Amino acid sequence: MRILLQRVSSANVKVQGKIVGQIHRGILLFVGITHTDTNKEVEFLAEKCLHLRIFENENGKMNHSVLDTKGEILVVSQFTLYGDTAKGRRPGFDMAAKPEIAEKYIQSFTEKLKESGLNIQTGKFRENMQVELVNDGPVTFQLEK
Repeated sequence: MRILLQRVSSANVKVQGKIVGQIHRGILLFVGITHTDTNKEVEFLAEKCLHLRIFENENGKMNHSVLDTKGEILVVSQFTLYGDTAKGRRPGFDMAAKPEIAEKYIQSFTEKLKESGLNIQTGKFRENMQVELVNDGPVTFQLEK
């Protein structure tokens, strides 16, 4: 499981021109699933995202989590995080999980995040999505388990 996490002041995702998920201050999570992922990775990375201290405290130090700030979370499935560009000019996606497997784990990941009580929004799985965001900082991390 691979996540590209961005701290945002706002973000939204559209499908066919209509907003399907929108947040204000919080984190945008692009989530990729691979063949070997299990619920263990889902739970570990959901907890990591909720507790990662990437929001500034009163002294300007990254010392607060999205939970501490009561931020919002937007989850967008992103199979291209497992794209292999090592050979040739066209990416290969052999490391990305099959859609029916990936969808199950994306849903589990989202449900785990929802247990926090925060506002959790999502894109639409297997849809062409347009994502707009204002990266705050910019602050971007890659997480993997």
